[in-house]
Amino acid sequence: MGLFATGKEGKRVFYKTSAEIELMRNANLVVSKTLAHVASLLKPGVTGEAIDKAAEEFIRDHGGRPAFKGYGSSENPFPGSLCVSYNDIVVHGIPSKREFKENDIVSVDCGVELEGFYGDAAFTFAFQNVQEPTMELLRVTYASLYIGIEQAVHGKRVGDISSAIQEYCERKHPYGIVRDLVGHGVGRSLHEDPEVPNYGKRGKGPLILEGLVLAIEPMVNLGKKEVHQAEDGWTIHTRDRTPSAHFEHSVVVKKNKADILSDHSFLLEAIKNNPNLQEIQPKS
Repeated sequence: MGLFATGKEGKRVFYKTSAEIELMRNANLVVSKTLAHVASLLKPGVTGEAIDKAAEEFIRDHGGRPAFKGYGSSENPFPGSLCVSYNDIVVHGIPSKREFKENDIVSVDCGVELEGFYGDAAFTFAFQNVQEPTMELLRVTYASLYIGIEQAVHGKRVGDISSAIQEYCERKHPYGIVRDLVGHGVGRSLHEDPEVPNYGKRGKGPLILEGLVLAIEPMVNLGKKEVHQAEDGWTIHTRDRTPSAHFEHSVVVKKNKADILSDHSFLLEAIKNNPNLQEIQPKS
């Protein structure tokens, strides 16, 4: 679940033990299998409310708690178990009675609390009639996720992750990276420090060391980078109403190579078995 950027270097940075990382792996396994379950249900005519209900049941049946449901202020808590964001909705889409259409893209963001730790991951699905310019946006954004993860190693800085994603999406490709929302640390809380922007300068930002767990989540627009928040206090749209893509993994910083705790292989297999969806792979 993307965090609103503050630009501050916070103090809630917590490094995890090996035992805590395994608990987080378990939470992310439930997240990953929930996303795969959702992928199996997606078809034109199904609603966001329907997949949200199915996801909540799946999470609870596996011993978890939907992390997003009730998140936020007491005056305006998030009402869903999933963020369901279609087309020009970047993130934080509230599951609704709107029926999915054959030309929709749908970002599904899922968080789970299990045994006191959180898992967090997201994937943008594409129905069969999504056109090639939007499919290319999805492939590039998905690739940028792994390009960012390559920089999540001991001794690097957050800016190394940020600049790698920005270089790929905005300089090698003509897209707009959202500035208002960022990735984040994750652990005993859904949102921990540090913030992980998808833009920045190499060698800048907080130092990252082994045992830090980050939710890295590029949010990339087909058009310009600007966004605005709807009156519901949650839904984030692209300002120019062009499509937006969102992919996310929770990863552990390691000395040589990041350890990805969430697993998209389950949902990728579900997509293969769902004739209503197009397969998506990172752009090579």
